[in-house]
Amino acid sequence: MHELKIAEELIGIIKQVAEEENLKKVTKVNIQFGKMIMIVPDVFHFVFDGAVKGTIAKNARLHLEILPVKFVCKKCREETEIDDLLFVCPLCGSNDLELIQGRETVIESIEGEK
Repeated sequence: MHELKIAEELIGIIKQVAEEENLKKVTKVNIQFGKMIMIVPDVFHFVFDGAVKGTIAKNARLHLEILPVKFVCKKCREETEIDDLLFVCPLCGSNDLELIQGRETVIESIEGEK
């Protein structure tokens, strides 16, 4: 279950940001995962809630967004969103694709009170 490892790393970042920003309480965390990270949102919410117990973020709301997989076809140069993880350009049939979105983990924001 890689969700637990990611949640634990996220808690470390939250604590660091809270300290740097002199936050007394973290109220909300907004995070994006690329679809290829294969996060199960319900599982991530569950492990996040467990990981923040006893921390500055113990009552923080988690807003999670899954970003689609996007490629640029090197043959026809078209940008394409691929839903089924079949890595073939739907426009020209080429499999010579460059990934431009789908493997990232982005903390958009950490909100809190001073």
